[in-house]
Amino acid sequence: MTSDRPRTFVRAWRPAVPGIAEVFHAHFTRHAYPAHTHDTWDLMILDDGSVDFALDRQRHGATGSASVLLLPPGIPHDGRTVTASGFRKRNLYLDASVLPQHLAGRAADAPVLDDALLRGRIDQLHTALAHPGDGFDAESRLTFIRERLHFHLAALQPRAPGREANRLAAQLRDLLDSRTRVGLSLHEAAATLYADPTHLIRCFRQTYGLPPHAYLTGKRIEHARRLLLDGHRPAEVATTVGLHDQAHLNRHFTRHVGTTPARYQRTRSGSSPTAS
Repeated sequence: MTSDRPRTFVRAWRPAVPGIAEVFHAHFTRHAYPAHTHDTWDLMILDDGSVDFALDRQRHGATGSASVLLLPPGIPHDGRTVTASGFRKRNLYLDASVLPQHLAGRAADAPVLDDALLRGRIDQLHTALAHPGDGFDAESRLTFIRERLHFHLAALQPRAPGREANRLAAQLRDLLDSRTRVGLSLHEAAATLYADPTHLIRCFRQTYGLPPHAYLTGKRIEHARRLLLDGHRPAEVATTVGLHDQAHLNRHFTRHVGTTPARYQRTRSGSSPTAS
């Protein structure tokens, strides 16, 4: 007998709360995120199931509703379901006004936090965010969450200088960041940086854990998420972020987010989650 339980269940929106770039709720039974980065901090709690993920090429796991996951900006990570029932999660994407970028290196080595108090506060914040009239309550709860996250990050040791310090890879990353929309060819990047193309790819991958083209695609999908939540049409978004057409956007967006751009956008006003 075939189950009619949806494989994918997604809701995403941008609340009117300073510091929160996006709220994302999902249930995935079969999904694997490719390696990618975020411009924001990804604060996640699981409501059910297990998730396996790599952050900066170190694998981690989390199960059930006890843990909090904090994934820092700019550091590659992936994610995948572990069991047939998948996992249900709630994410908050937080900008630098909540946690500054320079703390990312501390968070990279210990992304799973065993903190029932923090987990409870995040759960309460999600409840407040579900009601647009509770903005003041949500801001207040975010303040206490920020305090707790800073407590955890202060207890972690800063990373020693390592592969993040590779000068050539950092130069290529800056170049890609400045050319996210228009893009550039490998030949152009190599000529600009006076580097052999193969060496350039190898340096970038050794430093950041993913090849340059995958990094650029992830940046474009991040931009697409923001534009979709602002109400722009998927066809318009595709060309705006530098992808060839809507089909190209659909393919990469579904791999990165777990649902299509159109389904993702339909949830932005806080309407019912989408299933597929």
